[in-house]
Amino acid sequence: MRTTRTRPPGSRRRPHAALALVPVLALLAACGGASDAAEPGGSELQDAAEAAGLEVNTSPDQDRVHTAENPDAIALLPPELAEQDTFTVAVSAYVAPLAFLADDDQTPIGHETDIAQLVADALGKDLDLQVKAWADWPLAVQSGDVDATISNVTVTEERKELFDFSSYRNDELGWLVEAGSDITAIDEPADIAGLTVAVGSGTNQEKILLAWDEENQAAGLDPVQVEYFENDGDTILALQSGRIDASFGPNATAAYKAKVSPQDFTVVGTLNGGWPDTAQIAVTTLKGSGWADAVTAALQGAFDDGSYQQVLERWGLEDEAIDAPETNPPGLPKTS
Repeated sequence: MRTTRTRPPGSRRRPHAALALVPVLALLAACGGASDAAEPGGSELQDAAEAAGLEVNTSPDQDRVHTAENPDAIALLPPELAEQDTFTVAVSAYVAPLAFLADDDQTPIGHETDIAQLVADALGKDLDLQVKAWADWPLAVQSGDVDATISNVTVTEERKELFDFSSYRNDELGWLVEAGSDITAIDEPADIAGLTVAVGSGTNQEKILLAWDEENQAAGLDPVQVEYFENDGDTILALQSGRIDASFGPNATAAYKAKVSPQDFTVVGTLNGGWPDTAQIAVTTLKGSGWADAVTAALQGAFDDGSYQQVLERWGLEDEAIDAPETNPPGLPKTS
């Protein structure tokens, strides 16, 4: 486990980092579950990024976007939390642009770590990033090992029984196909009839895919052939070889992959991860711990001063912006 500490602006010297090119990305399995597949790298991937015109800092010394201390947010903290020097956050560093490892193969960086930085800044605390497997975040929060998880966690009504949430991004899913595919748009269930689609097992997108397939078959349309793979590399090989027609997963990773390698991939449709409802991604804290309202206020300050938008733009996630953060917004309904 790697601990990365960063300081709010003005309290310590901030390292200056050179720009480096973003590598081609591994595909996140789900907002409701994830794969810890390794992130690919290498000069050939950097060449692909350069061709796409994408440059971000992938060094371990991140020159992150910052926001100012927010007295209103700090005032919402219970005394015992206000006295803490650090804000300790679990991240799962396995997929860009959400969270992945820097060039040293140890330091977590990405959109989620940048959101964590904004919250820590606003609350006047040092940021302590703890790399956790995605499946381990609930125990990490419940045990007090971390104060929060920022790892593409979708708000659900079931999770709200144990955790509080402060929303910061829409849960968007995307349909990734090979460039030049005959599939040019996937907007409704009928568009996937007869296709072979890769999806993560036990995920929100799997539930949607199976619901669409059930609707299609009830209407007399051809069934979907669902394929499951252990890691992103196998999924991409299957897509490029024609073994599957499309991959269905978080749009953040699908869109980023299409930007880095437009000659290889394209996104032909998106929908909210809560279909037919609306779902949001949120900072996750222990229920009743006292963090949630302060974190929401911290995020609101970052919305107001533009630093939130800067973070989204840095990682190409502008389309997933929400209008305002909210404490415990409506979550996905419980499954029967």
